[in-house]
Amino acid sequence: MDIYHQFRGMIVSGQLGAGERLPTVRQTAADLGVAPGTAAKAYKLLELGGFVVTRTAAGTRVAESAAVLPGTVVRRLRDLAAEAEASGSSLDDVVNALRAVWRS
Repeated sequence: MDIYHQFRGMIVSGQLGAGERLPTVRQTAADLGVAPGTAAKAYKLLELGGFVVTRTAAGTRVAESAAVLPGTVVRRLRDLAAEAEASGSSLDDVVNALRAVWRS
């Protein structure tokens, strides 16, 4: 589920910080051109994974306990992304290569 992975990536990379409010499900659906139910499922998965907390009056916010990658890892990921983009590498190729390296 792309919405789930997009928000999860933003949380673990620190782009969305603890306590930061996510757009409403309806707004996310409109922004991404998907059905509200699709966005709601992604938000539910984020909540089940402990990445966000949803409260009636406060909306959906990044959980205080959400795990964030260490700063050194995030910096190296940003460097990798910049270098890969500059070389014309595709995101899919970089992700697949990272998975292969991770498993070796």
